[in-house]
Amino acid sequence: MPYLVFDVETTGLEPDYHEIIQIGAVLYDDRWNEISTYLSNVYPEYPERFSIPASEVHNLTVADLDDAPMIHEMLEDFEDWLMDELNLQTRSDLRRIVVCGQSVTTDINFLRFAYKKSQMSWEFSYRPLDLFVLSNFYFRILKANGIAGPKSLSLKSVAAYFGMERETETHNALEDSILTGRCLALILKNAEKFRVSEDDLAFWEGEDD
Repeated sequence: MPYLVFDVETTGLEPDYHEIIQIGAVLYDDRWNEISTYLSNVYPEYPERFSIPASEVHNLTVADLDDAPMIHEMLEDFEDWLMDELNLQTRSDLRRIVVCGQSVTTDINFLRFAYKKSQMSWEFSYRPLDLFVLSNFYFRILKANGIAGPKSLSLKSVAAYFGMERETETHNALEDSILTGRCLALILKNAEKFRVSEDDLAFWEGEDD
């Protein structure tokens, strides 16, 4: 299955009130080789709902979005990009894609609400891959083996642990998607080194009893 790592910047924190104003994404094949990237601003339907805290995170203003497409135009373009890059024949083929991100449930909620507002059906997989959840598990394993992890599970901290950082402190949806994808690829690759013995399996079977 291909992997779609994406991130959104929004006018606030509530998917049913605030809006997506930028989406960035990186598309990978099933071996985590990068296929293509995507970045688009989005003009909000309700510019007056811009929250100051959100603006401080992404540093985008309404003026920056003057020439951006509306949300339904962006979603159509976004799907065209995916289908072209993966040679998909129908929209239902989008279900083959594993949707990934950092605390990805929040971003999925925003994207699904945008689909609903645009009267478009959600065709993506319901099996997301979340860097936050995976990092929690991965670094607990390292800690149990005497290896220190990052101070927190934020994208900035996890990326720094692997020697990566944002170019600026201002969030950008594509840059965050790239960092997230690289962290996921590294964790999954390192996870292949983990081994579970038959004794470990017997222990867990006993716990279940």
